[in-house]
Amino acid sequence: MEAAFWNDKRPPGVPNEVDFNQYRNIPDVFESAASKFADRPAFSNLGVTITYGELDRYSAAFAHYLQTRTDLQPGDRIAVQMPNVIQFPIAVFGALRAGLIVVNTNPLYTAREMRHQFTDAGAKALVYMNVFGHLVEDVLPDTEIKHLIEVRMGDMQSPLKGWLINTLVKKVKKMVPDFNLPQAVSFKDALKQSDGKKPTAVEKNLDDIAVLQYTGGTTGVAKGAMLTHGNLVANMLQVYANMQQVDKDGKKIMSEEGEVVIAPLPLYHIYAFTVNCMCMMIAGNHNVLITNPRDIPAFIKELKKWQFSSIVGLNTLFVALMDHPEFDQIDFSKLKSTNSGGTALVKATAERWKARTDCTVGEGYGLTECSPVVSASPGDGLARLGSVGLAVPGTALKVIDEDGNELPIGERGELCVKGPQVMKGYWNRPEATAESITDDGWFKTGDVAIIDEDGFVSIVDRIKDLIIVSGFNVYPNEIEDVVSAHPKVANAAAIGVPDEKSGEAVKLFVIPSDKSLTVEELKEYCRENFTGYKVPRKIELRDELPMTPVGKILRRELRDS
Repeated sequence: MEAAFWNDKRPPGVPNEVDFNQYRNIPDVFESAASKFADRPAFSNLGVTITYGELDRYSAAFAHYLQTRTDLQPGDRIAVQMPNVIQFPIAVFGALRAGLIVVNTNPLYTAREMRHQFTDAGAKALVYMNVFGHLVEDVLPDTEIKHLIEVRMGDMQSPLKGWLINTLVKKVKKMVPDFNLPQAVSFKDALKQSDGKKPTAVEKNLDDIAVLQYTGGTTGVAKGAMLTHGNLVANMLQVYANMQQVDKDGKKIMSEEGEVVIAPLPLYHIYAFTVNCMCMMIAGNHNVLITNPRDIPAFIKELKKWQFSSIVGLNTLFVALMDHPEFDQIDFSKLKSTNSGGTALVKATAERWKARTDCTVGEGYGLTECSPVVSASPGDGLARLGSVGLAVPGTALKVIDEDGNELPIGERGELCVKGPQVMKGYWNRPEATAESITDDGWFKTGDVAIIDEDGFVSIVDRIKDLIIVSGFNVYPNEIEDVVSAHPKVANAAAIGVPDEKSGEAVKLFVIPSDKSLTVEELKEYCRENFTGYKVPRKIELRDELPMTPVGKILRRELRDS
């Protein structure tokens, strides 16, 4: 069992043992950071920067407001629905300090998806951006939500600039459809009402639920993963432990001076939530929040303002940035860490990024149910392209066959995880919990993986996305990776479709980057690059593919279309 922790494989500086009981709960981590790093910048967004001390003051005011101006009780659920703005961490840390359970909600959700999540979680309060007010009005009667707190884009600005931004968003860009929610309290007013006040401390232990994080729904109905204070504190400490790696000269790759981290991935998604909103508390990092990473010209303009040392992203984002004509005008001299998460990294993208920035992209692997980080690539040239790295400290890994038997090193099977970051279970779904977590605490990921003799993990695919052609296993990620390397291809997705002869056949969906691309040209390319049973039987050219907000292709929707 001990060998499954891979303790002898970690790079220099990364500890094998971490004390996961050094903090009582998330507010304990937060208050320690606010004291230690009071004068350091914590978050920047839309030209405003707040320090850790200011974040402490604002979140204390919000927590005090929730405790004194509402009837919310510790353990009640509060949904938070907004993009990457400074109000997000203020609301989250304020809610946790008030003893509430945070329900992270995707701002791009439709009314149907919001209704499901709010009712499933039994949310009693909602902090939302006014851009989504019309959807809130639509779903509100079907929920238990009693308290509405309305955020506006310009809340944290000076009065004049705030008014200008809010007017621009509403009147010029017309991003705020009409709605009528007279009972809503302005976020700015809530902070003002309790400014300078301290909340009453709420005793929460590591086993208490802190966050309900809903799974992305790539394999079915979204379920609420119950992430405890202990789960999230453990994962913060695990990610921080990985930052302690030293280079060949014995220097820490990530210093203690407070790194400048570019944060374009949405904070409501578990990867950015833990890395950019939680772990930064222990590290004392400065996070630059990108509200709309799809606006590449504005994103490039923001990047030019900073000498940043770290950026987290995913394959589609890295490609879009590198395709912009002003990409080479960005200062990458301080860049030490580029991390890719959320979806598989294409080899060609990683090589191109390294050539342009002189920084290797490290892949990590995680799941909502694991808070989320399970493994991470080491830095300083030790990363292996195509691998998602080594298990983070305190994490055991194994692969099993269909009967649950552990497989030897190098064999392909379902990846299982055991560690302090594994969720308590699915909210109000004991059957689903029992299916995914074994009696002895192993979480079955549903991902097909290989662990090599050095402990490096390679994710081959999701079990449910596996295509079986005439008895042979075909892994969509392999097809997509190879096809995406074609010079005329922007993106690709592969699924299995029923076939009379072979049981299933591969169907390929492609977004061309060059309009001259033909189906015949793609077929010839596939015949050259794949063994016969892997060659797509059907190819469809498309303008877009269904994706989650963090860039994962929704193969389920392609199969249903």
